[in-house]
Amino acid sequence: MNIKKSVLFILLILIIDQWSKIYIKTNFVLGESVEVFSWFKILFIENEGAAWGAKLSDVLPISDNIGKLVLTIFRLFAILGIGYWLFDVIKKKASNTLIWAVSLIFAGALGNILDSVFYGAIFNESYNEVATLFSDEPYGKLFYGKVVDMLYFPMVDSTWPTWMPMVGGQNFRFFEPVFNIADTAISTGVGILLVFNKRAFNKEEKVESSISEENSNRAQEEVNE
Repeated sequence: MNIKKSVLFILLILIIDQWSKIYIKTNFVLGESVEVFSWFKILFIENEGAAWGAKLSDVLPISDNIGKLVLTIFRLFAILGIGYWLFDVIKKKASNTLIWAVSLIFAGALGNILDSVFYGAIFNESYNEVATLFSDEPYGKLFYGKVVDMLYFPMVDSTWPTWMPMVGGQNFRFFEPVFNIADTAISTGVGILLVFNKRAFNKEEKVESSISEENSNRAQEEVNE
């Protein structure tokens, strides 16, 4: 897989991700949901933190704004690292499995960082109203945007038996988290690396071994000369 195909694939995911987020943001009120199936709903929420809504301010003695800024900057550096990794595996002609996986992770990470960096400066609030793109009254500023999530799969919605300790009688729901296309891309890429680990890294190891052997042979020839 060459860099052109990888870039086109990443752009396709970004377009789908950003289109879905902008559509939800400009057509749904925060908290509004539409039932597609009994086990699948479109539910509009905004994530101000990291995965599952976690915030740095929950674990560190800093304000929500500082925590948000630090998290966004960290994501930017992570994007640079993943981008370099992708360029490196393509340059080394690693396995297509590895390149597809890293491309998915990069596209997903880039999709969410666009929300974090720009959405606060181009959208107004979604509380009790539908937001407007390029609003004159944005809810934040650059680097302080919220990530838009909308995919919700409450496949099991039940109650724990009363005889169970600690959780008896409480509601049990699976799958609880709400996520987006970018999150799906990241999870799929990571899943591919975990499930197809040998297929993903086998070719890369062979290429590195071949390069190392070739360099060794050249060094030996120079010594003999």
